[in-house]
Amino acid sequence: MDVVAQWVSTEWTRLSRGGKAAARRNAAPVGFRLPALRAGVVHEVLMAERNGFEPVESLGSDPAEREPSLARCGLRLVRADERVRVELLPARGAPSRDRRPSGVWLEQGQWLRWQVNFRVTWPLVQGGRSGYRQDTLNIAVGPVHPELFFGTPTWHVDERAFLR
Repeated sequence: MDVVAQWVSTEWTRLSRGGKAAARRNAAPVGFRLPALRAGVVHEVLMAERNGFEPVESLGSDPAEREPSLARCGLRLVRADERVRVELLPARGAPSRDRRPSGVWLEQGQWLRWQVNFRVTWPLVQGGRSGYRQDTLNIAVGPVHPELFFGTPTWHVDERAFLR
């Protein structure tokens, strides 16, 4: 069973919390056209304040499980029969989310958009600055059209919170 995942991440600091920079950040898309498809593709798109929120894309293989980190959400996939259970594992940022939605079961032809945001302190590579991040996971089961993630998802989980 083919699973296609797209991670769309937006990173910013206090500099982009208001005015024109915030408007540009808020205009960042949550879905992108998929590159040439093959089974088990992971399409990652990062838009960061440090490069004017211009999308930087990368392509990986097999949307398998990944552990959450200080600045990145994790993913758990459970395959059973003709379905896939998707669980988003939040990054270790604030605010804490004690009550979280359970996973979502997807069948062939269905897709999910799961969004979460948080405050985080980036590693020393970025000067140990604190900032903010929003992750959007778009994930589908089965063959997909390259523009699928422009549409309306079968399921939408919105865990975005007010960030101070």
